[in-house]
Amino acid sequence: MSLVDVTEPVRADELGRVHLIGMGGAGMSGIARVLLQRGVPVSGSDAKDSDLLRHLEELGATVHVGHAAEYVGGADSVVVSSAVRDDNPELAEARRRGLHVLPRAAALGTLLLDRMGVAVAGTHGKTTTTSMLTALLQYLGAEPGYVIGGTLVTTGLGADAGAGDVLVAEADESDGSFLMLSPKIAIVTNVEADHLDNYGGLEEIHANFAAFVDRVDDTLVVGIDDPGARKVAEVARERGKRVRTYGEAPEADYRVHGLSAEGFSTAFTLDAGGPDPVRCTVAVPGRHNVLNAAAAVAVADELGHDPEVAAEGLAAYTGTARRFEFKGEAGDVAVYDSYAHHPTEIAADLRAAHTALESRPEAGEAAPEKGNGARARVVAVFQPHLYSRTRIFATEFAEALALADEVVLLPIYAAREDPEPGVDSGLVARGIAHGRVHRPAERADAVRWAAELARPGDIVLTMGAGDVTELGPRIVEELRATRN
Repeated sequence: MSLVDVTEPVRADELGRVHLIGMGGAGMSGIARVLLQRGVPVSGSDAKDSDLLRHLEELGATVHVGHAAEYVGGADSVVVSSAVRDDNPELAEARRRGLHVLPRAAALGTLLLDRMGVAVAGTHGKTTTTSMLTALLQYLGAEPGYVIGGTLVTTGLGADAGAGDVLVAEADESDGSFLMLSPKIAIVTNVEADHLDNYGGLEEIHANFAAFVDRVDDTLVVGIDDPGARKVAEVARERGKRVRTYGEAPEADYRVHGLSAEGFSTAFTLDAGGPDPVRCTVAVPGRHNVLNAAAAVAVADELGHDPEVAAEGLAAYTGTARRFEFKGEAGDVAVYDSYAHHPTEIAADLRAAHTALESRPEAGEAAPEKGNGARARVVAVFQPHLYSRTRIFATEFAEALALADEVVLLPIYAAREDPEPGVDSGLVARGIAHGRVHRPAERADAVRWAAELARPGDIVLTMGAGDVTELGPRIVEELRATRN
């Protein structure tokens, strides 16, 4: 991959009939769903059949499995997933006919043009923050539209047109495609080095976020605790943008303090500028999720909602698929799944898991008994994602994973990359200080080892952006088969 060429979005009524290449992906299917709900004629194709495709067919889309030039049919515009190669026959046909070809992000930008668009950007926390804000606005009766890079547990959907004025969208900085969005309000959670297969370094990432500032019409809501996001705030102020900040820093406009954990819920106090502080509770663990929740309440306030009532809406957030998602429990071992694939994300989730264990109501009594006198532990099952990311961050991955009590380390998930000589998960394994690392060659072995390593009272956390997510239910099954 590389940074995409910026294509300006057009109004939805100028698209005509729309054909989506790669329509079965999470992002593309969400856009297709919203277009269909808005009455736009939609067709699309994907290499494999899926439930998402069948759902879109039920909504009225013409669906094709596989790729062929004739599938473009009578389309006026063609939307292309970033995973689609230049030699795709449908893309070639669209170009031959001179059709309007838009990348996925430009189509998302189209959806924002005639709405009160809120874009959520940042290296980490985008999906969770977008989901929290959506759930909160639903609670407030705002009926928001949303396009999320995950699935809301409450609705089972990753996108919906909504009936209200607001549309909340996750903004992807990984390839620069967020520069095709022009939101009224934007959240910037944090800015760190990542996606260095696309970017030349952190300086280029900062330059792209600075360019994103220029795309925001009204207000930036920025996580002031993060040094990278703080720089974005400074740039925004220099350029005359309205900036509101959130975080634990004393100068934050929405200041977080008084964090307390009880199991997998976290409570905190938010000073939102009113006469009284607002007490909030969110049903996920970790300081990073508290900050995500604070950003959601801040945007609700900026949209004109009472922060205290908005904070009540946090209770409506019950989770997002792959974001510390509960997969099941057996043998008194709980299994969760996380999309964490960057060292910062891994460390945050592992710390959150330990905090959740230590703050459970029974932690001081029953938990040690369950572990034969030992404390409850965290077993991490991690699949590195991309050869380049593994090579660049091998030391940081090792330091983060050392926070787990036991580590099951899978081979690298290649995704869009070809293997690199000398780059494998051993680069990470060798740096994990406590040495309790297990490297199965087969996925079946990873399932068996995770189940064997876990003691009663422990948490098993599958982590990574690849297909490691499939292992959580299998670990639960293995625990049931061996512990009962």
